[in-house]
Amino acid sequence: MTAPTAATRLVDGLLANGVDTIFGVPGESFLAVLDALYQQPIQFINARQEGGAAMMAAAQARLTGRPGICMVTRGPGATNACSGVHVAFQDSLPMILFIGQVARSQIDREAFQEIDYRRMFGQMAKWVAQIDDPSRMAEYVSRAFHVALSGRPGPVVLALPEDMLRQPAGAAALAPARPAESAPTPAALDEVRALLAAAQKPFLLLGGGGWTEAACADIRHFAEANALPVGVSFRCQDLLDNEHPNYAGHVGIGIDPGLAKAIRESDLLLVLGARLGEMTTSGYTLIEPPRPRQTLVHIHPDPEEPGRVYFPDLPIAADMRSAAAALRALGTVARADAARTAALHAGYLAFSTPAEAGGALDLGKVVQQVRAALPDDAIISNGAGNYAIWLHRFFRYRRFGTELAPTSGSMGFGTPAAVAAALTRPGTPVVAFSGDGCFMMTMQEFATAVQCGAKLVQIVVNNGIYGTIRMHQERRYPGRVSGTGLDLRTDFAALARALGGSGETVTEDAEFPAAFARALAAPGPALIELRVDPEVLTPSSSITSTRAAALAGAR
Repeated sequence: MTAPTAATRLVDGLLANGVDTIFGVPGESFLAVLDALYQQPIQFINARQEGGAAMMAAAQARLTGRPGICMVTRGPGATNACSGVHVAFQDSLPMILFIGQVARSQIDREAFQEIDYRRMFGQMAKWVAQIDDPSRMAEYVSRAFHVALSGRPGPVVLALPEDMLRQPAGAAALAPARPAESAPTPAALDEVRALLAAAQKPFLLLGGGGWTEAACADIRHFAEANALPVGVSFRCQDLLDNEHPNYAGHVGIGIDPGLAKAIRESDLLLVLGARLGEMTTSGYTLIEPPRPRQTLVHIHPDPEEPGRVYFPDLPIAADMRSAAAALRALGTVARADAARTAALHAGYLAFSTPAEAGGALDLGKVVQQVRAALPDDAIISNGAGNYAIWLHRFFRYRRFGTELAPTSGSMGFGTPAAVAAALTRPGTPVVAFSGDGCFMMTMQEFATAVQCGAKLVQIVVNNGIYGTIRMHQERRYPGRVSGTGLDLRTDFAALARALGGSGETVTEDAEFPAAFARALAAPGPALIELRVDPEVLTPSSSITSTRAAALAGAR
């Protein structure tokens, strides 16, 4: 019997923490770990590029609440994975990235593909370390899980020198990580109770990471008991059933003007989990820094977050599970204004109902038809681009854990996230939305879906331009088009078929329902390419109108 190696102990630590999937791209720097995985009950998903693998790990973390695991090789593998690590950081998602590293004897010589990962990921991860002593493998792995899950969840990066992985490591894996919980103090809850009782126009804003289905249920009961209108921060729309009578809407890009007015007029903002970043605050204008006009109660798992931008009247450090349970236990304490809450919900329903837009293919109708055809537990993923405006405005999320969308605004996220979702929740319908530019950043992961049997529907909105950038270009430099064009001749449906899936192209409204039904019934990954008019930038603006407004303003 040979002594267990550090690579073996690494795999033992993953098994002890319930890991059943690793997303990655193989590399010679961690062949010892791949060998240790041989015949173990952990599936290694071969992504086509490390950025896609890291995004898959982040998406799985969003769905499970447990750290998503990604493994890549040194140098180019690590640099490619950065995009997914950044998604996990800004989305507050627990994730562990393992990177194969050069041998310890070669460190600091700029060896082949050598990078100092402490410096590279220092601002992008909660903790970055290199394991030089094989006897400490169990310690480092356990700490990685604890750090990823504790406080504000986030990514951890561990570098693994390839010679270290082959050496004996005696210490056995530790028990599963159990992160510490943090809850509001009795004094803080008394203050929350008093502020709610005195408020005339309170508003509850939810967001951030660390949520569970139970926490969402607790906060729903709290909102119901106090007739509170509830908004959700950027791309956190699945934290409350969008058709619940207390739901007031999405506090993100393209916010409903009526909802924005209600937030500005509120006398108490109870913010739970959201960081109050640029997207949620409409560029720090919806809520004014550093001292908001509204009384601000800011509850966040990271004690350093309240007060970072906005001065809080009551800062509370607490995880979402504990905070939501404590708020529910308060019972009815607010001066209920059911009419105000009902009016805000009615405003949301009107704002999220698409108007007739005209044209051969209307994205508003497409989103409505997707919603009507799917069960409430279906998972929707997307990346970044103007196409997502239609999705975030018109799709009504009904259950927790059904939205996979990067608050970092990362293009390319939708496809790898859908792959992870299909593997994590087999049997649940999964639909990815992407623009043509967004899809082409990670479209190779459609091949990963084919290889792994990940059943999903990929919708590609093809308008032949980088729509968001073209919109800003027309606003700032009207008529001076440069660098924002793409090639409409790309046949995405043919590409899907070439990769082993099914694919078809839709150009008119009437064609979509049947095409979507065929895609849902397909035995494997299916793609629908939507050919849309590049003139249409948003549900309420076009290139022509945006350019005209910019030119008029310049006169």
